[in-house]
Amino acid sequence: MSEKIVISPTSRQEGHAELVMEVDDEGIVTKGRYFSITPVRGLEKMVTGKAPETAPVMVQRICGVCPIPHTLASVEAMDDSLGIEIPKAARQLRELTLAAHTINSHAIHHFLIAPDVVPENLFTTAVESVSEIRKTAQYVVDMVAGEGIHPSDVRIGGMASNITEVARKRLYARLKQLKPKLDAHVELIIGLVADKGFPEGLGVTNAPTLATDVLYGNRDNFDLDRFTEIMPESWYDDPEVAKRACSTIPLYDGRNVEVGPRARAATYGGFNERGVVAQHVARALEMKSALSKCIDILGELDTSAPVMADFDVTGTNKLGVGAIEGPRGMDVHMAQVADGKTQFYSCLVPTTWNIPTMGPATEGFHHEFGPHVIRAYDPCLSCATHMIVVDDEDRSILKDEMVRI
Repeated sequence: MSEKIVISPTSRQEGHAELVMEVDDEGIVTKGRYFSITPVRGLEKMVTGKAPETAPVMVQRICGVCPIPHTLASVEAMDDSLGIEIPKAARQLRELTLAAHTINSHAIHHFLIAPDVVPENLFTTAVESVSEIRKTAQYVVDMVAGEGIHPSDVRIGGMASNITEVARKRLYARLKQLKPKLDAHVELIIGLVADKGFPEGLGVTNAPTLATDVLYGNRDNFDLDRFTEIMPESWYDDPEVAKRACSTIPLYDGRNVEVGPRARAATYGGFNERGVVAQHVARALEMKSALSKCIDILGELDTSAPVMADFDVTGTNKLGVGAIEGPRGMDVHMAQVADGKTQFYSCLVPTTWNIPTMGPATEGFHHEFGPHVIRAYDPCLSCATHMIVVDDEDRSILKDEMVRI
């Protein structure tokens, strides 16, 4: 007889979500449904009608975990709408900011999964390693982008200022010093995940991967014509789940997709492994790639070069696209500027892409592995919701008020 296992909210992730699993007599998941229950932020509506410079400042508050990808996706969308080509040094500083943030975010994920994979005798070692890596990565973001959490110096048209030569040398030396520590951390995490003994095939799905770049992002590799967005009632076959789900379902070529470190590794690095272990391995290895990129940029950066382009803020009503590869996956922002005001704004955030993929990824294995599958994707629900709650008493929602592009 079929039984329903409900985990609400799923734990050790950012934001709130539910995992509903139908299981057979052996406890094996026959149907997995994962959905966001995080209330709306509404930032996309707040920036409409305001000056373009308002959007990057406000949308970075969508999420306290991913402020860097949202800031960068926002300025990239505005740059595109306004027809701006930013200077080379500005691009390098933006890439440096995101690469450092990726190291920091992946380290946070290792803290979240530590109770799953780290034995008690190594727990202190692993957590101290996470702390040291995060401290250095956040220092880089702070120095380059103005603030470690909400980067004030990432601007439409480039960056507010270049870093000094003293700062470049200091960051370069500090990151070179971090490299052996980070390499050891990556080796530790990959080894502990292997030692956990997850069942072979756990978390494997047939969803195609979607990524626009190895690390930073490239709008040219995101085809808006292949994107569609449907309501939850068109995706979930359980009416109760569909009613409570707080995010739309984005599809690419009519299918749910997988985004994130493994998707990037598969698309650009020939990484063919799938499932929970592959997610952890790809994420850990990406920390090394991100650190190498930071060091390379700091080795090449001309600190006397300009970092801000000249531009006209009036705009031509072109739909601008910013595609950034955030730690959890592709973060796409779209903006239209005309008459000096933002006429339209929309975000397709990383976890929203993965939501329809994570539930089915739990199927075929015992329900006790469900949380492990979800955490392997490192979901962040804080920015993935698009539903407007209109009644504070009964929390009823207006389906036709869901934000569409």
